Amino acid sequence: MFPAIEIRREFHKGDVFFLANLCHDCRACYYACMYSPPHEFAIDLPQIMSEARLESYKAWSWPSFLGLSFTDRRIGAALVSFAVALVLVLSMVFAGPNRVFALHRGPGAFYQVIPYLAMLVPALALAFYGAAVWVAGGARFWIDTGRQLRKKGCFRALAQAAGDVLKLRWLKGGGPGCYYPGARTSPFRRLYHSLVFYGFLSALVSTTLAATYQNLLHRLPPYSLTSAPVIFGTIGGIGMMVGVAGLISMKLKSDQTPAGARALSVDYLFLVILGLTSLSGMLTLASRTTRALGVILTIHLGLIGALFITMPYGKFVHSLYRSLAIIRHRIEQLRSGANIAKR
Repeated sequence: MFPAIEIRREFHKGDVFFLANLCHDCRACYYACMYSPPHEFAIDLPQIMSEARLESYKAWSWPSFLGLSFTDRRIGAALVSFAVALVLVLSMVFAGPNRVFALHRGPGAFYQVIPYLAMLVPALALAFYGAAVWVAGGARFWIDTGRQLRKKGCFRALAQAAGDVLKLRWLKGGGPGCYYPGARTSPFRRLYHSLVFYGFLSALVSTTLAATYQNLLHRLPPYSLTSAPVIFGTIGGIGMMVGVAGLISMKLKSDQTPAGARALSVDYLFLVILGLTSLSGMLTLASRTTRALGVILTIHLGLIGALFITMPYGKFVHSLYRSLAIIRHRIEQLRSGANIAKR
């Protein structure tokens, strides 16, 4: 964030939003600044950036009243509760208690509990809706941050930004790690983020492979424990559970002074949903030859629905805006370097 500040001479609202999303909350500035609390000036830059991030999420969200979930945790909790309840009710309506509590085995066992189209259509609708909100938010980010792209060096900037994102480079703080949970640097925040990030990507690969198996190879789930979808899904599920547990533990033990209270509630809501979704997925795998399959699968689908519904209105959006901020930063660095070379 500070190299991006040094490039600027004027700071408008869009600049503040950009810097807030470029900030990775490593807290190095907080522990290095002599004017941080308990000094009478009480300069708490991480907390300011945290509040600005939430305001940017709300400003770029659509519709605006759902964007209030970033600053009012009751709305976020209501969205989660609505999604889980809706899936549970629809499951009972479409499947009925006889299917949910019955024993299902063999190819197509999942669809004996809940029909394939009843799973697919709502998931696609929520995915396309969430993607549309993200595209609109991304466009607003680019307009509000106000600086135009230049074609020269654009691909280089994109490649550098992709490397930053995939390596989670900026979670190293100033180099040795972030100041979590206290005033000493630690690599564990980056490690837990990596487990969540790559665990999610592994689960996405698992879903893609499962769709390929079913629609191209005409093999219905559940698949064997040694199949590619199950292996990637297991790796992803375990990775996300460990990562989520680690991040929650660090947040509970971390210094609360530089943390924004509203941001923490958004973080916890996202992490709990993601962790429960991963856990229910693993339990679905473990129970697929038992009578508990129907109940656990229904709960798992309800949590997936909650994850999808809150994707545009929860902490999940930080992956979009932080990535765009890194791209913007890399472009500005190239432009700044070119201007210096000309002088």
